[in-house]
Amino acid sequence: MEQQQQQTPSLDDCLKLLKGERDEQRLAGLLLVTKFCNGDDLVSLRKVYNAVGVHFLDRLLRTGTGKGSVTGGDNRDMYLQLSVTVLAAFCRVPDIAESKEMVSKIPLILEIMPEVSGSPVLEECYEFLYLVTTSYEDGATAFYESGGMKVLASQMSSLPDGSHMMELAMKIVQSILSRLSQDVVTNTYVSELSMMVATVARQFALLHNSLKFEALHLLSEIFSSKYSKPLCDALCAMAGNKWPDHMRAGIVAILQNRVEPAEKLHALILAESVISIMGEGWLLGQPNLPDLPDSIPADRCFLLVLESARVEVAVLLNDLAYLKYEASKDTSTTVETILLKQRNVAIAFSLVERVIKLTSTMDEVEGSVIGERTLIKVINGLNETINVVLEYLEDAKVMIFLVLKTCHLHPTLALTIVILQEHGQKKGNDLLASVRVVGSYLAETPNACKEKVRELLDYMLTIEGEDEPSPFHSISFLLPMMCQITMDIEGCEALISSGGYKAVAECLVKLIGPRGNMVGDDGCTFLACDTVLNLLLKKEQMLFRMDESTFIDLLKAIGYWAGNANDLSVIIMASSICALIFDYTSEEALLNHPNFDNSSLHNLYKIIARSLASCKQDMSDIVREETDLLEIVTSGFTRWAHRFPRLREAVESA
Repeated sequence: MEQQQQQTPSLDDCLKLLKGERDEQRLAGLLLVTKFCNGDDLVSLRKVYNAVGVHFLDRLLRTGTGKGSVTGGDNRDMYLQLSVTVLAAFCRVPDIAESKEMVSKIPLILEIMPEVSGSPVLEECYEFLYLVTTSYEDGATAFYESGGMKVLASQMSSLPDGSHMMELAMKIVQSILSRLSQDVVTNTYVSELSMMVATVARQFALLHNSLKFEALHLLSEIFSSKYSKPLCDALCAMAGNKWPDHMRAGIVAILQNRVEPAEKLHALILAESVISIMGEGWLLGQPNLPDLPDSIPADRCFLLVLESARVEVAVLLNDLAYLKYEASKDTSTTVETILLKQRNVAIAFSLVERVIKLTSTMDEVEGSVIGERTLIKVINGLNETINVVLEYLEDAKVMIFLVLKTCHLHPTLALTIVILQEHGQKKGNDLLASVRVVGSYLAETPNACKEKVRELLDYMLTIEGEDEPSPFHSISFLLPMMCQITMDIEGCEALISSGGYKAVAECLVKLIGPRGNMVGDDGCTFLACDTVLNLLLKKEQMLFRMDESTFIDLLKAIGYWAGNANDLSVIIMASSICALIFDYTSEEALLNHPNFDNSSLHNLYKIIARSLASCKQDMSDIVREETDLLEIVTSGFTRWAHRFPRLREAVESA
């Protein structure tokens, strides 16, 4: 045994060979190093690196690739294996990995990788690239500029599932995306990135070790980027690829097991991203994956996403309420913490909205995979979550009341109170998102949580997003509900008592008026019009009179919107609202109003005249569909024509 220990070469023996004058000596020294030098012994690796020299390593690598020559270098494969192995080992020393000499070898390593597929040297190539690209930004840049993304994309799908090479490849991708702008990466290599995502999604589905979470984090990072839309389009176009099924299987595995809450949040972020690409129906798909030993029920993902989103909503809203309360007395609470919570609750809200949308269409789908008992469970869960959201809004409203009350008792707190009221309780993206999810649910079930909704309606209509100068989006989110409840007297009275009718009128003016700077779809505009119509049609039953400033603004906006319109449905809708508002006023009163001019009145006369003319001349499908609205115009004209002589003359002479 002692004789064997004496014969074992030492590091000093290797260093002597490495410092030899002949290539044969250096080769022998390197071979000895690979046999006994511990890869974690960074001090020894540094000594070996200094001894062998950069120039010889470069010649050795080029000999292995057939582009150089080392004395005695007849066995190219062996020298290629040796050179890449020792380069990867040296790069475990951080300052060597960061050196220009190592970065300069990236293009050559990428060049040889397609040629060594299936060879042990390929793993050493990945090791080298991982160490260099993650150690220094120049390494990531050199990898990217040398076409590394194309090489990875072409190889990743053929790497063994869960292998060390797969892990290294994923870490390289993560490094590239974190060090370089994903905007540039996505636009230049969108096809390659989509192929990588499909491969990583497979790892996410099949693996049950730490690499599963690495895949989850990488996918979450990719899809969370604001530059991900081109990638989403590319993935949508990948017909026949299993990536959506792999995503579903991986998300289900995370959500149904005991993992850290942060991991579940990543899974929900991923679920939201996939739904945005594939649509809500993806939640109900059954994966067809032969590699998975156990099949997943078709409704499992749907139910897990809903339940997990509900939990996140409850937890995050509670956290936000506490943080806002603490922020009023403790300046150490960071804005970043609140913003992060707001972003996360927005994701949970979005998923709840997706479930609401999917649930609302289940009756229309034959052979739905959701049974009646499950559907009732889903609806009950949604009811509970909406109640939690309403309680959060109620707390915000109550805090304003308490703060205002405190202002009278403690005048010295007035400044703090104003700041809290203006920036904490009526303005906030979390509050706006809360109104949105409530509005989505009430659009499908307008009488749900009826008492609480009506108590909070006035407050919800005043909520603004962080960048909004005045409420708009909160009103538009609630328009479907308000339009439906104003179909009966009770709903109209609720809207009037809350001041909601003014909010709807102001929203409509912003959508269609000359100074309107809000962009909404036609659906939003017509919902606002229908709500105003519902109120005006019942004005006599409720003894309701719209105040002058509101109807003046409405008339001006309607004239601007429909005055030169070619769409007959717009003209008829506008003229029907005018016909009901004209009950309140006269031609003389309008012309004498300081905020109303002759051109605005001319526009209104023009659209009413066109509507009345269409009753006699146009028998198009639109006219037939809008018979009820045209009846409002014609009957209104008979009531107030004597108060609008110029309009009567124009109509009679037409």
